[in-house]
Amino acid sequence: MELNLSQTSLKRAQRNEFWSANPFPLLVLDNFLPLELANQLLVEIAGNTEIRKSNDYIFARNKFENPSLQHIGPAAVSLRELLLSIEFAEVLSDMYGRELFVDPDFVGGGLHRGGEGSFLDMHVDFGQHPRNKRWIRELNLLLYLNVDWQPEYGGHLQLRHKDTGETAAIEPIFNRMVLMQTKAHTFHGYNPISFPSGTYRTSIAAYAYSQAKDDKELDNLLTTTQWAPDTGGPLKIAVAAVTPGLVALKQRFFGSSTAKKK
Repeated sequence: MELNLSQTSLKRAQRNEFWSANPFPLLVLDNFLPLELANQLLVEIAGNTEIRKSNDYIFARNKFENPSLQHIGPAAVSLRELLLSIEFAEVLSDMYGRELFVDPDFVGGGLHRGGEGSFLDMHVDFGQHPRNKRWIRELNLLLYLNVDWQPEYGGHLQLRHKDTGETAAIEPIFNRMVLMQTKAHTFHGYNPISFPSGTYRTSIAAYAYSQAKDDKELDNLLTTTQWAPDTGGPLKIAVAAVTPGLVALKQRFFGSSTAKKK
């Protein structure tokens, strides 16, 4: 099943739309994939058994991941090949104004599914790749695959700018791709969902990186997720404050569990 960029809704010359978005740079692309391929993805995902629970501790619930798109099925392979293609990287780079590429190992990404009552607290992602220390994370690419989604199901992608406090919410509808900048101020997450029994909040995530031009660019990059929960009370907020330090200490002695996932 071949897929090329011309079949998607990502085009060149979308730079102004991306950089002028609120609360921070992002681009929302509906009908991203050809409908036949998007539907085939759903079939493959429904039959996928190689999925494991995320390690987001108390900051997420009932959330599952599989970074290995190549093992899910032919449609997932086609999507993976597109995301890793030179043509795709060129269009992303043109939009962003810096040379970008998608992580071929999908570390922290791939298939994401949220089950009953699933949520993901507000957070900002690591800025330095866990394995390749000169890679700087620039973009999150989130493809939503929720058929017949209704607002009462919840699961909106919640966005908040750390410095301005400005917020936005994006509906996770079927075949919608969101390209969002990911930096220390780009908080995002989703509230507890109420999807129909037996269904999942489903997305495929990929992450685009740039190569550090010098050592100065690596200064102050986040090496672990930073959490800012809106609910859970003072104790959870206190745990969120100390978690980065604890995770950094663990990584120093035992390595990154995210980096080890394949």
